[in-house]
Amino acid sequence: MIGRYSPADVASLFSDEARFAAMLEVELLAAEAMAELGVAPREAVAALRARAPRVDGDFVAAVAAREAVTNHDTAAFVDVVQERVGGPEAAWIHYGLTSSDVVDTALCHTLTRAMDLVVEGVVGLRDAFSARARETIDLPVTGRTHGMHAEPTTYGAKFALFALMAERDRERAIAAREAIAVGKLSGAVGTYSNVDPFVEAYVCERLGLSPTPATQVVARDRHAQVLYACAAIGTTVEQFALEVRHLARSEVGEAEEPFRPGQKGSSAMPHKRNPVAAERLCGLARVLRGYLVAGLEDVALWHERDISHSSVERVVLPDALTLCVYMLREATRLAEGLVLHPERALATLTEGSHGLVFSQSVLLALVKSGMTREDAYRLTQRLARRALEEGRTLREVVADDPEVHLGEAQVERAFDLERLLAHRGRFLDALTWVTP
Repeated sequence: MIGRYSPADVASLFSDEARFAAMLEVELLAAEAMAELGVAPREAVAALRARAPRVDGDFVAAVAAREAVTNHDTAAFVDVVQERVGGPEAAWIHYGLTSSDVVDTALCHTLTRAMDLVVEGVVGLRDAFSARARETIDLPVTGRTHGMHAEPTTYGAKFALFALMAERDRERAIAAREAIAVGKLSGAVGTYSNVDPFVEAYVCERLGLSPTPATQVVARDRHAQVLYACAAIGTTVEQFALEVRHLARSEVGEAEEPFRPGQKGSSAMPHKRNPVAAERLCGLARVLRGYLVAGLEDVALWHERDISHSSVERVVLPDALTLCVYMLREATRLAEGLVLHPERALATLTEGSHGLVFSQSVLLALVKSGMTREDAYRLTQRLARRALEEGRTLREVVADDPEVHLGEAQVERAFDLERLLAHRGRFLDALTWVTP
């Protein structure tokens, strides 16, 4: 992932140094397990730990140089480790193992740590939405369907629904973390032909993973599940960001992104305050979904394995996890700082919409007064069109139309905003988790 969208803490997990360090730890733990079994001499294994090479830029460069000869990256890694450990003890590095034992277990360990950051981020976003929901539950705003004025809702209801989406994302992220928190050290086709199952259990326990039956590789539906969790999170972020973009339009003006001192909205037009953060998040959500397609196509491999998944994963897994954490943090900042304009929203409800958001209430009042639903519908439809054409409110048109036989109390009730929003508290009731 390009630096622009790469938080340092998650990006560092996928650096070459971190990757080789994780692989080295798997190798050392496997050797320790061999010593526990009595397969390897304890003194030799202790020497491996004591003389384990420092994994830094020089180490990475040495592996790259060796790979130019071997044309096999894991073999090159093993060669460099053995060379730097030195002595006859080095022979116990990679003893009985195949490349995927080391690479897959290290990768799953890394993905588990990355998913911890994803879970942390999605909890932060959920809680930001929850806080804004409680803060704004009483602030009315026009609900829209098909992009058209529909009925009143509140800002808080919108935020609450985003919070519920994020909570479901949290559950999916936790499930994906559990699915990927596995390891395998079972040899060339997963039959433990040259490595005792104790080795797998020993290594996994110390890395916080669970042993799993496998072919030569860990099944890739697990990795696809991680990518799905990230893609789903991206779609939740996009849903929120798209709402911000619509509410920020000049014709609407019911919300806007925070604007820092010194910020510029346009290089040419000084008045502009564009929803650039929301637009960026919508765009990046498309990238996340693309990674999921690649991950799903990696699931089907030939027989006990092939290598078609490897090149894909080197790109999509680091990029998806890094980008997902970036998007969560940016969306959280946007949710916390989003500027609302409740006065503009109320004016749209009562004046800008000509009061048409109360049309269903008028319809029901007419039905209750004795009209058939069809007659009441057609009358209300005509009154709504007349309000628009004459530039008046629906209430004014209702009040002076001779076909409307409603008393003042009935009209008052039909246009009572508080009545329509009386059950808004149910949105907050659904936010059942404990927040700070």
